Amino acid sequence: MSQQTASAQKIHSFSRGLALALSLGLSLASAQNARQSTLVIGGDFSDLITLDPGVSYEFSGSLVAGNLYDTLVIYEGNDLKTLKPRLASSWTVTPTATGSRITFKLRDAKFSTGRPVTAADVIYSLTRVIALKTPSSFLLTDVANITAKSLSAPDAKTVVMDIPKTANPNIVLALLTFNVAGVVDATEAKAHEVKGDFGTAWLKDHSAGSGPFVLNRWDRSAQVALDVNPNAFRKSPNIKRVILRYMTESAAQQSSLNSGEIDVAWNYTPDAFKAAQSNPKFKALKTDTFMLSYLGMNSAKGMPFEDARVREAVRYAVDQDGIIDSLLQGLGRKTQTIVPIGLTGSDPKIYYPSNIAKAKELMKAAGKADGFSVDFLVSTGSCSGGVPCQDLAAKIQADLAKIGIKANIKQMVNSELYTTYRAQKAPLIQADWSPDYPDADGNGTPLSDYAAKSLAWRNGWNNPQASKLAQTAAIETNAAKRLAQYGQLTALLAKDGPFAILYQPYKPVVIQAGVSGFSRNANGDVQFEKISKK
Repeated sequence: MSQQTASAQKIHSFSRGLALALSLGLSLASAQNARQSTLVIGGDFSDLITLDPGVSYEFSGSLVAGNLYDTLVIYEGNDLKTLKPRLASSWTVTPTATGSRITFKLRDAKFSTGRPVTAADVIYSLTRVIALKTPSSFLLTDVANITAKSLSAPDAKTVVMDIPKTANPNIVLALLTFNVAGVVDATEAKAHEVKGDFGTAWLKDHSAGSGPFVLNRWDRSAQVALDVNPNAFRKSPNIKRVILRYMTESAAQQSSLNSGEIDVAWNYTPDAFKAAQSNPKFKALKTDTFMLSYLGMNSAKGMPFEDARVREAVRYAVDQDGIIDSLLQGLGRKTQTIVPIGLTGSDPKIYYPSNIAKAKELMKAAGKADGFSVDFLVSTGSCSGGVPCQDLAAKIQADLAKIGIKANIKQMVNSELYTTYRAQKAPLIQADWSPDYPDADGNGTPLSDYAAKSLAWRNGWNNPQASKLAQTAAIETNAAKRLAQYGQLTALLAKDGPFAILYQPYKPVVIQAGVSGFSRNANGDVQFEKISKK
């Protein structure tokens, strides 16, 4: 090693130690000693609204919650078809006169407080979600069709869940892998309960789980710091601290990765990702996703997109190929229906090839030949596939202008964007969606069934036929029949639904060459405890 190289490395180490010291309030010496056991991720985490596993329903919240809390069952790594034990050491499914019974036997595990995980904690965690009516409560109430009376605990190590014939036990097990089923220390949550909120205000920025990490602190719009949980059964032998640093701009992530300030960059642009692929300092990971980037069109009465012909016109106007080939540079795949590529039920048919003349005909038929003006809500920072949101928004704006729709771009940080969207107040929005569990129903119910109060509801789209199809397909156990039902559902939404699917992205993640054990699956899960650094 040359003297010049050695000096440069010392400067790099000093700078990184100083950055850690400043960000965490540590002494410089302590920060330098902690460098090898600290993982720093730079990314756009502005969608983070809460860290409560039963309330969080955004991508960043799920990423963090998966490392703070354990669920009964889980999908490990890239195997998204085989359920594995987590807090449940085993489980059985038996038929009953009214449906099915799932019996879980719990492993020996402790919360970060040192208290044992019991069946009572599991039941409390699920019933609080039902009672709170959180954004993800529909998974338990509408998909699993359970109530507080459905759950019982014969002893401290056994949880019994009785589900009716209107629910599919395989789907129920799958949805229990999502953070909505994260098990909370009931004693700790109750100790911080205020006015019957089940500890939600406190759990927003504190943790009470059994996962491999605990929350150190969340400095909003700055960083989230996690420390290793010494009581966890999922041990983290190498990484003792994880910092998720807010960096909404890809350029800032690139600069920080180059300088060694961060270990992982979450949002590289397609151009920068291409360059990183040939740089030996980094590992450029083109990770798979079940995510869909889409336009949501508010179809409620009195809204510009109330008429199905206007929604169809938008789908014909959007230039998918231009977005995927030019903006994403291949970091996206073309699909036009609501079940993503990679899940059974995905439909490869092209329902609406780009056709401006056809779109104009539909606008005229809907009495909108002269077009209209509408507020277009988009995120700041990077959108899925690494493309800057402002670039994607500008492309869509230009496409819609060709059929007379003036889309007035309103950029918001993700937390504000999704709060507005949840309140049904987004006239036109560019957003992302990924199923909560790897099954077609993970998209079928939320995007089709208005009663689920998820995406169909947010866009004011209430179609009884779609709701019935989604509900029927969710509980169908015959594979061929279920596939046919999803075929009908996807075709219906491609024609009438409130969505224009833009693309299914890959997630470009760039990491330092010395980082090993990093894996991000199509669900977006990353197990921090499996990562190490040189």
